[in-house]
Amino acid sequence: MEFQHKTLLKTEGLTKRFGGLVVMDKLDMSVKEGEIHGLLGPNGAGKSTFFNLVTGVLKPTSGKIIYDDVMDITNAKPHQVARMGIGRTFQLNPLFGDFTVEENIMAAQYLHPHSTIPQVFLNTKKYRDNEKEAAKATKDILEFLNMTSIKDVKAKALPHGYQKLLGVARALAVKPKLLMLDEPLGGMNPEEIHFTLKAIDKMNKEIGISILIVEHNMQVLDICDNVTVIAFGKKIFDGTSDEVRDDAEVNRVYFGGVEYE
Repeated sequence: MEFQHKTLLKTEGLTKRFGGLVVMDKLDMSVKEGEIHGLLGPNGAGKSTFFNLVTGVLKPTSGKIIYDDVMDITNAKPHQVARMGIGRTFQLNPLFGDFTVEENIMAAQYLHPHSTIPQVFLNTKKYRDNEKEAAKATKDILEFLNMTSIKDVKAKALPHGYQKLLGVARALAVKPKLLMLDEPLGGMNPEEIHFTLKAIDKMNKEIGISILIVEHNMQVLDICDNVTVIAFGKKIFDGTSDEVRDDAEVNRVYFGGVEYE
């Protein structure tokens, strides 16, 4: 009997309107624990709106968002969502440009502070131990993503692809249960895309992080287990990454009827 992974994230009738404009239209979708799930669609399809709804940046007009099988997070605030174990990246990376790669990853860990203000002020053993733990975690992330050689480079001096990857590293620093990547391949050259896809797949396979990727670049299918495709806020496909390649409606939306190869 095949083991069934539980549903980690589920939306029911998720709808978002801005005035008379419907940008998310009764979307039902689910992400299973342990999978890489792609949310694809052309530009303007509503993909980033979906991320903002799940992470509490926007509030839905109607519908529900369920996390970890039972928790209704429909109206949760962003910091509450983050504490539940949902991490995310952004299309435009909010990096500290004058910080090094290592310092950026270290700073991200303080989104979940482990020391109190008195412990920091008094330089207690608990505080020193927490600092050592954060430094080790940063070192582990650098090694895991093969970024050790650039750890002393300032973020603003990195090529675009590595800035994107640094955003992923910062999200990884908060130890998410579900990692949501917002167009991680955007603006990358082929070499950077190959490197980033390998890194994302490695996070899933070796650490066990469930991953939801918003993309319009179909190369992401190479690492996805399942895929949801939306257009104008409506779901037009839900299935495996192999099935999506042959779907007539997806081909029409993306390629004007030319089959994907």
